Amino acid sequence: MSEKAHVLFDIRDIMAMLAHRYPFLLVDRVIDYKKGVSLTSIKNVTINEPFFAGHFPDVPTMPGVLILEAMAQSCGVLTAQETGIKPNSGVIFYLAGIDNARFKRVVVPGDQITFNVAIDKVKRNLWRFRATAAVDGDLACEANLICVFKEPPGPASAEASP
Repeated sequence: MSEKAHVLFDIRDIMAMLAHRYPFLLVDRVIDYKKGVSLTSIKNVTINEPFFAGHFPDVPTMPGVLILEAMAQSCGVLTAQETGIKPNSGVIFYLAGIDNARFKRVVVPGDQITFNVAIDKVKRNLWRFRATAAVDGDLACEANLICVFKEPPGPASAEASP
């Protein structure tokens, strides 16, 4: 009998840490967290995902950019734990860069992706991470991600000239 991973943060906890919502919330659960170091999260991939209708209908495949986005959201959860910054603070944690991204295996409905993200460097509001995504222990994607805290852009002024 296999032992189930311990759930540290469930979907409600994650929603309290990230501003993302359906259909763009791509992290289901956090199963490991080492303060100041790393976090492990999972996503259960189902045929009900809205992107499968068009990518690709006859061979449903999770888009690589969404795997990278889910990795970035995992980084966001890690950063929320490190800083205590919440979505209602008015500050947004943006994905600012992707380096050395490599895709090693396709992700399909029925897969469970495990994301491992580790803090590489922090300089003021700029964070760099090493991130991987794996399915059943097989590497699906790896990348170095750069994220930054920023105030969201303000509304366009009604007084602005054309």
